[in-house]
Amino acid sequence: MMREVMGLQLAAARMLLEAQTVIGLRMLGMMGVLPAARGENGRMVREKQRAFAEAGMAAGRAALTGAAPVAIWSAALAPVGRVTGANARRLTKGRRR
Repeated sequence: MMREVMGLQLAAARMLLEAQTVIGLRMLGMMGVLPAARGENGRMVREKQRAFAEAGMAAGRAALTGAAPVAIWSAALAPVGRVTGANARRLTKGRRR
């Protein structure tokens, strides 16, 4: 059980770090400091809606099958983590030194 809790905490910390990176880069793009792809703002909204809908469905499925609370939270975090990770990689591509 402790291993699952620690894994969930690490996954949440990673997602939060990636989310902060994405937010910062998108804000710099909105201000014109960094180049931003056309339609980035619309993409941001669509991705959030889709990720949160998937997270809710995954959590609901896990809860309905009798999963433990840690497993339910992990199921909910997975779709959001995939999106934040993909966005962080995409937005930092070519910016690393």
